[in-house]
Amino acid sequence: MAVASSNHTLCCLGRLALFGFAMIGGAVRAEVKVLFKEPPHSYLDREPRDRFATLMKKVEKGEAKVEIDTSSDRAFLISFLKALDVPISSQLLVFSATSLQSEIINPRNARALYFNEDTYLGWVPGGRLEIIGMDPEYGPMFYVFDRLRPGRVPNVEKSQKCFNCHAGSATKHVPGLIAESVLVSPAGSSLETFRRDVQGHQIPLEDRFGGWHLTGEHHLRNTHANLCARPQGGSNQVIKVMPGENWDINLHLLPTSDILPHLIHEHQLGFENRVFQAGYVVRQLLNDGKGRLTKEGEAEMETLAKDLARYILFADEAKLPPEGVVGDAGFVRDFARNRVALPNGASLKDLDLRTHIFKYRCSYMLYTESWQALPQVLKDRVYYRMAEGLRDTDTPADISHLPVAERRAIRAILKDTLEGLPSWWR
Repeated sequence: MAVASSNHTLCCLGRLALFGFAMIGGAVRAEVKVLFKEPPHSYLDREPRDRFATLMKKVEKGEAKVEIDTSSDRAFLISFLKALDVPISSQLLVFSATSLQSEIINPRNARALYFNEDTYLGWVPGGRLEIIGMDPEYGPMFYVFDRLRPGRVPNVEKSQKCFNCHAGSATKHVPGLIAESVLVSPAGSSLETFRRDVQGHQIPLEDRFGGWHLTGEHHLRNTHANLCARPQGGSNQVIKVMPGENWDINLHLLPTSDILPHLIHEHQLGFENRVFQAGYVVRQLLNDGKGRLTKEGEAEMETLAKDLARYILFADEAKLPPEGVVGDAGFVRDFARNRVALPNGASLKDLDLRTHIFKYRCSYMLYTESWQALPQVLKDRVYYRMAEGLRDTDTPADISHLPVAERRAIRAILKDTLEGLPSWWR
């Protein structure tokens, strides 16, 4: 299953091993890989604690209600979006045939994606509802409903089929989320790939959106969005395909696939994958060291902490168009519905959209359980690196991109709104 992007993919491995190499700061280091199905992780044996699993337990006890016995696909989808607090305005449309239901996804039948901070839903007209719920400690949990049939409550399974794709090199062999950018044929198959095996807000916008619809005032002059191609004479004849042009747009909940939810979605994918990859590695290192980190383990954790701190502070954020972008008003409103703010109104969810996505470049995803459930020793190192980047002077060169006024504003927001900061935080 894949619900968080055009090409969400995961693959399976098994115990910690040191193999492969990575260039870090000009030095070669062994790359730590984790077998997430085995101790100390035992992913398959865990009782999921994600939002969807919690909801279904309440449904079984009669403590919550959703429209699960209905002949209407739309009513079925809307009821789950509402119950999971996933805004309809987050809708993204993707038409590359790169998920579990690839046989029915193409430029004439786009797949809709919806998301909040910890839950992702995918739905194709005439297909099944797919859900990824983020377990606070172990990351993505994958669920697939049976196809809807009138008068029958559809079964839902915790799917392992998704491991065929969603735990591979793109997510460093632990459960993760994937987005790709591809040029597709009229049948939805991939003809060219523009980006793969990487997620996050650092990816240039001109490399994104292949196989996706893109609407709204994005001001992108060169984009792979809204395009498919026919192979012809050894090359690809590119064709423009707009949302609803080749199908009834009313099959979907909205006619939009707006630039702003695209940007937010990509940021979240990069955050979640980095957090869970780091969590799995540090948990394994602590287990192997019987609760302590070896010298090599300390060095590995330091590398992970530096990468996380840079990502959280948007150190490598891709440039927006010179005119900026304009987000869909409905999504702007829904995105702010759970903002955490200071008395003066400042919040990490405040948007800029002129030169950067956010006014205060520090990720609002720090408020999620995904972040809070990380091993404390890792969080403390990330906080230390963040504090270095947020002090007024003498910031390390690799994390000194923020103006002093913005650093001070972020420090104030975090100090007064974020639980679990170290006592030394200023």
